[in-house]
Amino acid sequence: MADITVTPANVLPGTNAGIDSGIAGEAIAAGKTIYLSATTNRWMLSDNNGTGTRQVHGIALNAASAGQPVAIQKSGDITIGATLVAGQDYWLSGTPGGICPRADLTTGMDPVLVGIAKTTAVLAVSPIDPGVTL
Repeated sequence: MADITVTPANVLPGTNAGIDSGIAGEAIAAGKTIYLSATTNRWMLSDNNGTGTRQVHGIALNAASAGQPVAIQKSGDITIGATLVAGQDYWLSGTPGGICPRADLTTGMDPVLVGIAKTTAVLAVSPIDPGVTL
């Protein structure tokens, strides 16, 4: 399997979305997993292969370059702009900002849950990080 392929123009928050806003610390596309850097107080791409980046605080709702505003969905339903498998759980991948099925997690990665697919298009966002490494 592989990361889900997100079409950024099709990323839409659901009516129950918990949304925040902030400033991007790097180029971010809609549909990417992001976290708030404690060092810079800027939103950065989550990355399961990085150090200090293995966390998910939400999903970007818009594209932003470094220094620009970004909207972040932290909870609730999101039309992710990708084809999902209903009932499948989705996780932070080793690609910056990526989302993958559980089968793609490998030794050395942290199992950081992004959410569970409610339908083939809607992801129930509920990040959970147990703080362990596989």
